[in-house]
Amino acid sequence: MTFDTAAPTTLRDVPDWRYMMQECDELYRYLPAGGSDRIKSHQRKAREAIARLLRGNAELRLQPRAEKPVTAHLRRALDEGKQGALAPAVRALDAVAHDLSWQYGYEKVPKGLTNSYAYAELAGAQGPVVSHDIILGVVLFAPGCTYPAHAHKGITESYVCLSGAVSENHQGVYVPGSMIFNPPEHLHRITVGDREPALLAYAWMGDPADLHQQKMVFTRARPRPPAPVNNARDGAGAA
Repeated sequence: MTFDTAAPTTLRDVPDWRYMMQECDELYRYLPAGGSDRIKSHQRKAREAIARLLRGNAELRLQPRAEKPVTAHLRRALDEGKQGALAPAVRALDAVAHDLSWQYGYEKVPKGLTNSYAYAELAGAQGPVVSHDIILGVVLFAPGCTYPAHAHKGITESYVCLSGAVSENHQGVYVPGSMIFNPPEHLHRITVGDREPALLAYAWMGDPADLHQQKMVFTRARPRPPAPVNNARDGAGAA
């Protein structure tokens, strides 16, 4: 896609990208927060940031298209997602898929991850939708992928499952229509089911310095499993 460079291209010039931002707004407007005040606050801040992009007719600055080996699974992930709970968002993503620039984001990618992972930004300082107070994107995992443990300094992160199924830190399974919430510095590791790829939308929020100078690195440490719950009262044995 090419445009006249005499004036900046904006969301109103390319309806498919405006619809993509509208669907991102819908995700953070209508997905449940499960009674969590922290998640509800994150959702509110995310949709307020997205609303500013829409109201301000944000600049559209497309990056050169780039693919990675994992994008061979993208068509399957999109087709499956169109049958799921968030089909409108997946259809909007499919409409701009030809404009996406898929990246690894890490200086050193672990062995085995080069064929099973990549992400593409939808909004950020470099585009495609130019944004300075929120980063939006999608991440694609091949079947059976393990995304190693990592954390984000100063960044609140959420994932919305669009297609497939994932688990984070072995605590629950997330399917289309569910949200994963990671506060700053929260160590998290993602595993993917063996049969289907997983496609997740994500949002990063934080101070601009943290958002745009974040170094993406993995850690050798693994998240600790949840401590077992002892339902017996102190000093009392099981009945």
